[in-house]
Amino acid sequence: MSTSKKGNPWALIPFAVFLVLFIGSGIVTGDFYKFPVIVAIVIAAAAALLMNRKETFNNKVEIFTKGAGDSNIMLMVMIFLLAGAFSATAKGMGAVDSTVNLALSFIPQNLLMVGIFIIACFISLSMGTSMGTIVALAPIGVGISEQSDISLALSMAVVIGGAMFGDNLSFISDTTIAAVRTQGTKMKDKFKMNFLIVLPAAIITCSILAILTMSEQANITQQSYEWIKILPYLGVLITALAGVNVFLVLSFGITFAGVIGLMDGSYVLMELFQKINEGMAGMYEISFLAIMIAGMVAVIKHNGGIEYILHLVTRNIKSKKGAEFGIAGLVCLTDLSTANNTISIIIAGPLAKNIADKYEIDPRRSASLLDVFSCSIQGLIPYGAQMLVAAGIASISPVSILAYSFYPILIGICGVLAILTGFPKLTIKRVKENTASEELRSDLG
Repeated sequence: MSTSKKGNPWALIPFAVFLVLFIGSGIVTGDFYKFPVIVAIVIAAAAALLMNRKETFNNKVEIFTKGAGDSNIMLMVMIFLLAGAFSATAKGMGAVDSTVNLALSFIPQNLLMVGIFIIACFISLSMGTSMGTIVALAPIGVGISEQSDISLALSMAVVIGGAMFGDNLSFISDTTIAAVRTQGTKMKDKFKMNFLIVLPAAIITCSILAILTMSEQANITQQSYEWIKILPYLGVLITALAGVNVFLVLSFGITFAGVIGLMDGSYVLMELFQKINEGMAGMYEISFLAIMIAGMVAVIKHNGGIEYILHLVTRNIKSKKGAEFGIAGLVCLTDLSTANNTISIIIAGPLAKNIADKYEIDPRRSASLLDVFSCSIQGLIPYGAQMLVAAGIASISPVSILAYSFYPILIGICGVLAILTGFPKLTIKRVKENTASEELRSDLG
């Protein structure tokens, strides 16, 4: 399959197959999650292997497996599994319930929505999962709405907004892991830049919620909590911010949460191991998707498809700001197509890396842009899992939540302003990309 400097558009057929299967089935059935995403990506990968008759099938399989087994992808998968184990272990011994009950005991009755948003931010930052946060907090939001004049749509939008805060920033969020690994930077460096970009959005959201709901009150029944059960979350956040290797951070978190659970009777030893396994099993799908997408992208790249996309995206780019908007646009379009911000980053990440290298964009910045814009779109699409789950718990239409989706809109605006102004300014020289052997020894935290 011949290629030129402009690349080969036909090499992108596997992407088209994936989107047709995934989106097409959603449009036909009305459920964007009815067609198994793993089956869709396997069919798309098969289409990639059947293309380009100039290459032998064995050679194409070798290209696929080398791409799927790339060191960055394998590291990403390992972190996914450990993050899932920690989240499940901490939640199983009562960390989420204690955190929520502690926060609710301190929140003023006339600032409940602000409090729910802050609780959601902390829990999602600690757990690394927006879905887990929504499942934990949405019923509380429903209860507050039932006891006040606060609309259900507003309550659910607040929970989703806080959930997306942590999904975007957490050291153990799958979106953060994907953004960092695809761009070749460190989690703590990406966190610092990303936090500065989205902090104004969080502050403005709290201000809007305070103004909208200041006159509303609800009687919240005080529930018991245990400080010790919150410590694993604090421990993971502190050690991660301190720059400790992420494998050590997560291993420490799993052990810490497990020991507390064994001490207070939440677990017996075999139950703890089963919970760890359950957490890892919850990450199998995203891990397999990462591997399959990486292999498919490797074949598409070999056939000239990636080169074509880069030509298409960059042909009108004449500046670094234009390149940054190109990266933002890529991940936004991919997320609109897949309704999954992690998958969108895994797909758009390698393309963003090439654009960043060409226009000398710092990898910390490209990783932040990928995560910010993917989370902004994910928090706004009515057919995304976050919206669907929250709307299902509240028994309302996901479209009704959009009118109150302040935080996802604001982080998108903050992302645009960050590109236009060059904020935050970088004073450290660009981190050079390590070799595969160096990456295995590098500080991933």
